Amino acid sequence: MKPRLREFARSPAVLDTATWDRGAAWRAVRRLGAQWARHIASPGGGVQRGAAVFDLVRLPDGQQVFVELGRGGAALGEPLGEMTLKNGLRVAAYPTDAAIVDRYCRVLRPANRPRALGATPRLGIGCRMTTLVWPGVFEAMRRGNFAANTIQNSVRELNFLDDLLAARPAPTNYACGFGTIETGYTGSTWEGLWVAGVLAALQNSTPVRYGADADHLQVKRGAEGLARARRWVEASRYYSFYTLDMADILDYSGRERRVRRAVEQRMVMACHREPMRIGKRRYALDDRTIGRLAAKYWDALAALGELADTISRLKGGEAFDLEFTIDEHPPEVAAFDCLTTAEELLFVLREIQRRGLPVTHVAPNFGQEKGWDYRCPDGLGGLEERMREQVAIADAFGVMLDVHSADDLSRPVRQAIRRATGGRLHYKISPSLQLLFAETLADHDPRLFREWWADARAYAQRESAAGSAFAAECLRADDEAGGKPSAQDQVFHHYSFAFVGRRNKAGRFLHRDRFYGLPEAFRRDYARRVAARLCGLADDLF
Repeated sequence: MKPRLREFARSPAVLDTATWDRGAAWRAVRRLGAQWARHIASPGGGVQRGAAVFDLVRLPDGQQVFVELGRGGAALGEPLGEMTLKNGLRVAAYPTDAAIVDRYCRVLRPANRPRALGATPRLGIGCRMTTLVWPGVFEAMRRGNFAANTIQNSVRELNFLDDLLAARPAPTNYACGFGTIETGYTGSTWEGLWVAGVLAALQNSTPVRYGADADHLQVKRGAEGLARARRWVEASRYYSFYTLDMADILDYSGRERRVRRAVEQRMVMACHREPMRIGKRRYALDDRTIGRLAAKYWDALAALGELADTISRLKGGEAFDLEFTIDEHPPEVAAFDCLTTAEELLFVLREIQRRGLPVTHVAPNFGQEKGWDYRCPDGLGGLEERMREQVAIADAFGVMLDVHSADDLSRPVRQAIRRATGGRLHYKISPSLQLLFAETLADHDPRLFREWWADARAYAQRESAAGSAFAAECLRADDEAGGKPSAQDQVFHHYSFAFVGRRNKAGRFLHRDRFYGLPEAFRRDYARRVAARLCGLADDLF
């Protein structure tokens, strides 16, 4: 096995397989020999198909394989190896490569596969700590009886596997309200996260209603923007949910636009001039508003159509959830200057319908901000009123509203959202479970936590020296508080994310293996805290 593959095999959610050394895996299966005859008779031991039983098995070296006992009719393709025991039982093993995991789910375990959930209310749960997050997530879903996208990270958080294997430096990206960052800071890859997340669900003792969200697939300005978005889509071909983020290519100038083709111009105007009554309100867009909204959204809707076609081709007719997200904004536009209006949402959904795009979700800008509780000047009353009106519009078009950047919204805000939506929403979080990880780590391994905290502070100091007013304010707030290092510090809250997946110039992880080698007591405590946190969110929202 190549050295870099061996290195990444020790770090979860990187490789697109959990069978990284096929020869060693088959030798381990062979060594178990006659023990497989007892396995086939064990209660709950795998999935029956014809005259065979299939099961997911973890080997002593940490690899995972699918084992077939008997003959199931070539369900998983070509095996790593096969043998026949003295009692005549055939034993075969298959690698847990992404394509084979997908086939195993579709053919043998459809109840535990990630799938499109449509209008099902759910949490979107960012999994920055991957395998350490899922035990608590699954426990919360069992206790709270709710659905979730349990596999969810964004373009900022994930790497391409090829880039890691080639030791390419991380590209930069823009984080709304923060600034420029290096991407891939979780250390996971698009391909590896899906494999690890699905295998975790397959090992769960009960079926799980879950999806896999390729989050914030950004379409950037310029010729390369759409091409890079297509690469993200291709890397996430097995995901079930696609969040297409068009904020960067929206036109905020306020100018009007005429469609180039006269026939389509007439169709657009006829479509959007038509009055529509939703609930107690009658909407009628005038020509100027239609022209302004056409200018703002035209390029984004065109890109949405192209990427939807790409996803449909890759999925081969399989259903998927598709979200059109406009909740973020480019750096030159202030957060509260671009709140999505009811008229905007109506225009967007009518245009999506006119174009026949398979959109199932839309994420307006409601005024929420990552890192802050709700602080829009209209207060909770304004938020509730705007959301209630836009939920009615979304319902009229059969789509679900999504709320992003929701980690830091307080309980009163979440309860206002529930009143406005009636619990019919998709609510996404991500950083908060990593911060909860840090709180748990401070109790179990104070030395590692303090190193992580010091790294976050050094990061903020570099940004402050480079002219970041936000970093300077975070540092000032923590200095004035004067307390001991804490996961609650402003600097740690905003600048801690980079430490876990940081790599050196040779492309090797500097710290990641330390986080995944923590003792069982830590894992149990963290799972308990994750479950409590998610059950509390579900109680407030659904």
